[in-house]
Amino acid sequence: MQIIETLDELELYLDCAKTLGKSIGFVPTMGALHRGHASLIEASKAQDDLTICSIFVNPTQFNEASDLEKYPRTPERDALMLQILRTDVLFLPEASEIYPESEAPIPDFRLTQLANVLEGHYRPGHFDGVIQVMYRLLTLMQADRVYMGLKDFQQQAIIAAMLEQMEVNTALVPCPIIREVDGLAMSSRNMRLTKDQRTKLAPMLHETLLSAKKQWDNRKAMDEIQKAAISKLEAAGFKVDYFEMVNAKTLQPASNFNESTRACVAAWLGEVRLIDNFEFA
Repeated sequence: MQIIETLDELELYLDCAKTLGKSIGFVPTMGALHRGHASLIEASKAQDDLTICSIFVNPTQFNEASDLEKYPRTPERDALMLQILRTDVLFLPEASEIYPESEAPIPDFRLTQLANVLEGHYRPGHFDGVIQVMYRLLTLMQADRVYMGLKDFQQQAIIAAMLEQMEVNTALVPCPIIREVDGLAMSSRNMRLTKDQRTKLAPMLHETLLSAKKQWDNRKAMDEIQKAAISKLEAAGFKVDYFEMVNAKTLQPASNFNESTRACVAAWLGEVRLIDNFEFA
């Protein structure tokens, strides 16, 4: 595995790859890698000649400095995992490489409807940072495919719309949520949970989604499903930001049982904020 830290090195590598007609798969991450990330690497390796994984903890998408400071960083472990997975390149840039002083402003993407709800409502400015770094990375890579997990459902919906507006030849490949045996969606933030939080409480997030899905299938009123889910989580000790059933394309509240629908939830467990989602229809 080749480790690249500068834009000059990356540009040279990509020029050579394209000259040789190699297809490129790109997996953007913020490190603290787990089996969910591994599944993205494996998906890329199955489709592309070369797989590039970036690790960059993007400062512009954190609402609070303390959250940025607490974000888990495991660089040696991450590099070892990527080597074992036979990743071709680890792109490991400093912030000055991603955000040079001469950087031109990003285009004005039309993403308000997708970006201002759910996570966007509870984390103002978060998606501005996501859009900023992803535009920069996607422009640099010019990859054939970019692989993103569906755990961050809203994020991948925004990137899909962004790619369409960029009019580039990079296809977004949404990949399934990878879960622990007890159903908890894999996330780098899980390692910040205490033992009791992880074993006794965190799995309830997925359990609540499954329970709500059964109620949905039985055509129980949507507001009752929502209230029951929030009540269950709060009774267990979660502080719920939202539990919403949304149209899977627009991310606006679902209006009937026949449209493509995703249930999305975000809740605090102590100082750790967890998110998850589940396809309802």
